[in-house]
Amino acid sequence: MATGRFGVHGGQYIPEVLMEAVTELTEAYFTLKDEPGFRADLQNLLNNYAGRPSPLYYAEKMTKDLGGAKIYLKREDLNHTGSHKINNVLGQALLAKRMGKKRLIAETGAGQHGVATATAAALMDMECEILMGAEDMKRQALNVYRMRLLGAKVTEVRSGTASLKDAVNQAMGEWVRRIKDTHYVIGSVVGPHPFPVMVRDFQAVISAEIKEQILAAEGRLPDAVLACVGGGSNCIGAFYHFIPEAQVRLIGCEAAGQGAERYDTAATITTGRVGIFHGMKTYFCQDEFGQIAPVYSIAAGLDYPGVGPEHAYLHEEGRAEYVAVTDVEAVEAFEYLSITEGIIPAIESSHAVAYARRLAPRMHKDEIMVINLSGRGDKDCAAIARYRGEDLVE
Repeated sequence: MATGRFGVHGGQYIPEVLMEAVTELTEAYFTLKDEPGFRADLQNLLNNYAGRPSPLYYAEKMTKDLGGAKIYLKREDLNHTGSHKINNVLGQALLAKRMGKKRLIAETGAGQHGVATATAAALMDMECEILMGAEDMKRQALNVYRMRLLGAKVTEVRSGTASLKDAVNQAMGEWVRRIKDTHYVIGSVVGPHPFPVMVRDFQAVISAEIKEQILAAEGRLPDAVLACVGGGSNCIGAFYHFIPEAQVRLIGCEAAGQGAERYDTAATITTGRVGIFHGMKTYFCQDEFGQIAPVYSIAAGLDYPGVGPEHAYLHEEGRAEYVAVTDVEAVEAFEYLSITEGIIPAIESSHAVAYARRLAPRMHKDEIMVINLSGRGDKDCAAIARYRGEDLVE
């Protein structure tokens, strides 16, 4: 995808001051991505630092309880730092190091991408600054502490809705200010080319492993792969190697918030329209005047008004399905998986678990479903307790 286009989506809609940095990054990535030394260094980090491959776990109790499809969980929650984010961050940090950069910056919503970036910066002796919306800092205080513990500066973003969208805006401005020594580690398959392609490539390790693991366990491919979608990096990572396999349903689970029919939602493909923002053309939640609309989800990591351009393309081509899941359903799924399998999922991942609870009973017992469990839920326990009316002393 040298052009950075997925159908009409993607591209490089950026100011001239950013073009130098984006061009430098594009050239470096496509030069190094298949270079044996770079691949070997990244694989070593993924295996011996991040803990890959992550397990593919047969959720026997959940399968029996729902009474339909056989359910497997791809355990990205068991990666170092607790989510899929480390896959992409290690790749980008290693690339930045090869480019001679001394400093990493990143935006974060749920905090997992910020923690992963701070972790990689500590490992590679790089300066690190994380930009995070003020509202998200309140929701994810534990991750703010973890980032600071790892040596990162965490900068509070108060502009706009003080959430993920605004953190991206400010991070892009910071990148312009220090292009020479800084690499912006975008956390999802969004932004100007090459970010959607590059992040997808680093996250595709998820579907490569699922394919190998499910063939070993079942002797065939799954009938459905499910993942939550905000910007969409864990989801495209879980989908990528199954895209050519037409018999495998690909289902992205968006954050509907209070309901996709309401204004307080983040279900972009379900409710959005094509627009241009954050350097790319794709679907965005917009108001009646075409302005980027405020969005809402209980999951800070899904609280983004757009979706990666490859997801927009897969939707338009009919290759992937995108469904809306409400806060209520996600919280119930968070609690359900915890009590059923002894696994506390991230509230983001819980959106996929919630849709699986709807879908699995409608599937045959000889069918197979894989849910990408993108992260662990330690970070969400206090927030979900508050949602249920209990204040925890942290």
